[in-house]
Amino acid sequence: MSSAPATAIAAPVEHIVLIKVRPEAAASGAAAAMVSSLQALSSVVPGLSYIHVGPVLRLRSPAAEALGPTHVLHSRYATKPDLAAYAAHPAHVAAVQGHVLPNALDTTAIDWVNAALAPSPVTPGSAVRLTLAKVKEGVEVPQLVEKVAAATAAAGEAKGARVSFGENFSPARAKGYQFGMVAVFDSVEELDAVEGDGKVQEAKAAVRPLLDEVLVLDFVVGPAAVEAPAPANL
Repeated sequence: MSSAPATAIAAPVEHIVLIKVRPEAAASGAAAAMVSSLQALSSVVPGLSYIHVGPVLRLRSPAAEALGPTHVLHSRYATKPDLAAYAAHPAHVAAVQGHVLPNALDTTAIDWVNAALAPSPVTPGSAVRLTLAKVKEGVEVPQLVEKVAAATAAAGEAKGARVSFGENFSPARAKGYQFGMVAVFDSVEELDAVEGDGKVQEAKAAVRPLLDEVLVLDFVVGPAAVEAPAPANL
């Protein structure tokens, strides 16, 4: 499926929530209970194609360090209505009210429809680099999406990376971030190796003039997060 068109991607709608938990929640086990309650939604919420909830591995930019998220939720849906149904589902509401709100100092959320031409399947043990961006004044977000598409195509699947990116369509909790991207690698070692890849550096250089602020962090997908297989193309 390395060249499947975007319309054939089973779950192109990405939902990211960054959570900064209270230190006492991490120490008491409340943060772990929060993770478990959110991860359990995979078995009870229809339309939820994939969900991972877990700790941040590394904060990779000054903006990420300033925000200070400790945990990340990453989920995927086939359609925007599926995402809306997940948000309103009683099990999700109960998990948020019972575990997230009492234990979080701050949350940031962003959603996008994948504009990449190929899927970016996630499996247990995958290392994921998340990038959120604000564009400079005078730059339209679709310009950035187009530039990223060209840059990632030029870079190819560098060091095995699989990407999903797009314009944020839920600004209410995004703290001004207008664009999101995940790059999925088979391991942390593969993610680290991309730092020295010349094509990747060229791709970053091509996009950088459009950006005002960039938040970058890494996380590792846990064993409980399994993405539903894509349906066969008819």
